[in-house]
Amino acid sequence: MKQLFKTALKINEIAANTATNAADWLFRKDILIQSGKTEYQVIAEEMPMRVRYYAPDANTPHASLVDGEEETPPQRQHPIPLVLVPPLGVTTETFDLMPDRSLVKHMVQAGFRVYLIDWGKPERKHAHLGLYDYSHDMMGSALQRIRQHSGSEEVSLFGWCMGGLLCLLYAGYGEDKAIRNLVTVASPIDLRNGKNIMSYASNTLNVIARFIRKYSEFRLDNINPALFSPPGWMVSLGFKLTAPVASITTYWDLLTRLSDRDYVEQHTTTADYLNNMMLYPGGVVRDFMVRFTVDNKLAKGAMKIGDKQTGLSNIQSNFLVFAGETDHLVPASMAKQSLKLVASKDKTFMLAPGGHMGVILGSKAVSHVWQLSAEWLRARSQVPLAAVKTAPAADAVSAKAKPKSRKRADSQKAA
Repeated sequence: MKQLFKTALKINEIAANTATNAADWLFRKDILIQSGKTEYQVIAEEMPMRVRYYAPDANTPHASLVDGEEETPPQRQHPIPLVLVPPLGVTTETFDLMPDRSLVKHMVQAGFRVYLIDWGKPERKHAHLGLYDYSHDMMGSALQRIRQHSGSEEVSLFGWCMGGLLCLLYAGYGEDKAIRNLVTVASPIDLRNGKNIMSYASNTLNVIARFIRKYSEFRLDNINPALFSPPGWMVSLGFKLTAPVASITTYWDLLTRLSDRDYVEQHTTTADYLNNMMLYPGGVVRDFMVRFTVDNKLAKGAMKIGDKQTGLSNIQSNFLVFAGETDHLVPASMAKQSLKLVASKDKTFMLAPGGHMGVILGSKAVSHVWQLSAEWLRARSQVPLAAVKTAPAADAVSAKAKPKSRKRADSQKAA
């Protein structure tokens, strides 16, 4: 009888939790969304781009600069600032998806002074912006402001997908000699080296483009870039198609686990992230189609963007490359080509679990990408204490992350 009573109570609890979670999911999704919870300061704003600074956590354990030296405050334990570079088309919540799955929080707690380049929310009026604008002008401006704020000339760059590619292009211009470390995750280099949709598209378009170039004056570079801007829903669909089965089965999982509040929050947060992708600047799409998909010149080490040449042989930074084991969009063969082309003496390639998004956002990313990156960077981010200045808090444009009700619009300013 006692056991029957306990069972009845348990069933009643599950039913109550299921009803509450279902009602919240249907009518109050905002309270379930957990992205963008880590506080930050905006230290620079140059529309559409902004630069965020994630201040050290007061509870972060102290660590020594080098073996045998005194422990220092959290903001000084790894003096070389870490700059996170998200891809275009997604929100900055990529790196701050949930409190227990936040790359920015992980790196702050690992003792890094963390900055993030927020590409903003592109609109139709930004269609003219191309790869040169992002990889040279905006990256250069952001890093200049980060150096002023951090007091460190040297920086470490960490980019996922297009974010990593922008890092490589920027470093490849050869104008910035103070990039100490460079980490890329699932960033495409050789678009024809693989058996996936991107390589098939690249090879097919190359054949068509050679024919057109030979027999006509038609050039993609002459088309209005606004015509190349895919809307946010199309970008969302593209990411979902990298794992189409999972995109469907997750709703069945949600239905069967409606009584689990943590799971419902996780599912709702991830779905909100995937369903709120950004418009892609048409100039970037056009440049990528011509210089990567058709010409594929970076696979040979160099290409011209705008009026400047970028070459991977100019890169001498310590270099770490990750690729996803089941990444069908950017397989390892596409990503690891960069290792052969850079001039870095210290360079490493790692294969991590997950597809194109799972490799950076999945549950295994914490131990297989984030933690390994932190350890790799820690060993390469030490300088004498005298060379480091304290980041001036007075430089902040805004003091902290806004409440969720106001943060929704702010969180969309990323790509």
